[in-house]
Amino acid sequence: MADSSALPPPPSDDDVVPDPLIQDAPISLSESTDGSEGGKLKMIVQLVKRCLGVKDIAALRISLPASLLEPIPNLEYWTYLDRPDLFAAINDSTDPFERLLAVLRFSFSKDLKFIHGKIVKPYNSVLGEHFRAHWTVKPVSYPSDPTEPPIVHSHFRSPSSSTSTPSESASVKSSGSKKSWAGRTQNGIVNGDDSGAVDLRSALAADTSKTSLAKSSVTGPEALRVVFITEQVSHHPPISSFHCAVPEKGIQASGVDQISAKISGTSVRVQPGDANKGIFIKLTSGPGAGESYQITHPVATVNGLLRGSPYATICESTIITCTSPRAKQHLRVIIEYKDEAWIGRAQYLVEGVIHQYDPGNDGHKEWTRVKHVPSTHIIAMFEGSWRTRIYWRRVGEAVRVDKSPVFERCRRQMLIDLSTLAVVPKTVRPLDQQDAFESRKLWEAVTSNLLRRNFGEATKKKQIIEQAQRDRAAERKQKGIEFKPVYFHADISTGAPRLSDAGRKAIEAEFASQP
Repeated sequence: MADSSALPPPPSDDDVVPDPLIQDAPISLSESTDGSEGGKLKMIVQLVKRCLGVKDIAALRISLPASLLEPIPNLEYWTYLDRPDLFAAINDSTDPFERLLAVLRFSFSKDLKFIHGKIVKPYNSVLGEHFRAHWTVKPVSYPSDPTEPPIVHSHFRSPSSSTSTPSESASVKSSGSKKSWAGRTQNGIVNGDDSGAVDLRSALAADTSKTSLAKSSVTGPEALRVVFITEQVSHHPPISSFHCAVPEKGIQASGVDQISAKISGTSVRVQPGDANKGIFIKLTSGPGAGESYQITHPVATVNGLLRGSPYATICESTIITCTSPRAKQHLRVIIEYKDEAWIGRAQYLVEGVIHQYDPGNDGHKEWTRVKHVPSTHIIAMFEGSWRTRIYWRRVGEAVRVDKSPVFERCRRQMLIDLSTLAVVPKTVRPLDQQDAFESRKLWEAVTSNLLRRNFGEATKKKQIIEQAQRDRAAERKQKGIEFKPVYFHADISTGAPRLSDAGRKAIEAEFASQP
């Protein structure tokens, strides 16, 4: 890749956002001469010590050694589309309640990489960097019982397996498949797991320009195209805007990514930043035309840093609010993640309710826990583990058990079995078709050196990109020029950014590209 300091500034539209220049050099750690896991652990301990007492380490300018990074750009890592087939199923049903169940399934499956994969640190995005991709998936199908979960047709895993491979058919409900689960790799990526965890050894033998290009091969008239684009619109604080869509199904989603993080003891607490108001889904046609959903983000804690084996737990709540101008019944969901005990293994428990609310009264906005909702408003309840199986039931239903006079409170149904689902890999255009600020192109030299374990050289290439960003910021300040996003309008105050003309053209091009 050419010297990144010579890269031209990205193109722009008429919108502008403030771009304050931070002149102080970033906090940096030196690359360790010890490339072992022990050497990495020492660097992590050093980093934790430097961040103690910092109010928001996500906004802190930290330059990490390349050996601590995963060879994947940040914008590519965060897509919320680990199961694009379940995202594409949101607008299938003619029943509003069943559409809400579909949104709930999407919410639990959108970040499978954190359930089945390791916690990793991707590259920090630079201002103006952008990424786009698509998925071509087979639509889910449905069992005869409408209360049962949909059936997915690719990329599922054995609950006991650490690798994932595509298969012909699987249900969102666990079914104890007898198929072989032997792992296979393509260009160093485990098929069906595009979480960014690259097998460095096998990738060394592959063309590094194709790293993580594993993709599904779904074709035919039934295939659905799911498209995604994101752009870094602010550097301090780090903020990106994103948009994804399934045009054939009348589904759009957008949002702003910003996190706030703080060291707490020996763990890192991560929560949404001020600009991050969640994921906004709009149904523009089909059965749910006119409906919209807002899905807020919960709080996560990254534990195990000092042991060198980080894992995530989730706490507090996610709120899903459905609004529709023609709804007869207004529905809202509370997903409550249960606090983990201080002693013992994490249980990853979750419970929640689907309840009615009055859009003309703001009282329901104070309901953030299951216990806050009056029983007369509750329509359905769910519970389980957000890493494995979650079950739901309607409130008030009663069924006879084995012809006995004893009645259950209601019949429990499977909502989703996450233990059987693998990440569906994305399709990205080849590097020679990408521009200089497209994520994979921009970080190509860093990625190729990381895959060859040339950590010192990877750190140098990374520093060139970071210095180029500082130089561009200094030049803009000197000339009195404010940064202008390319693919999104600058106003992100609503939390649901709008595509610019360039953004719409990019989405159309991604939708029209070959599978």
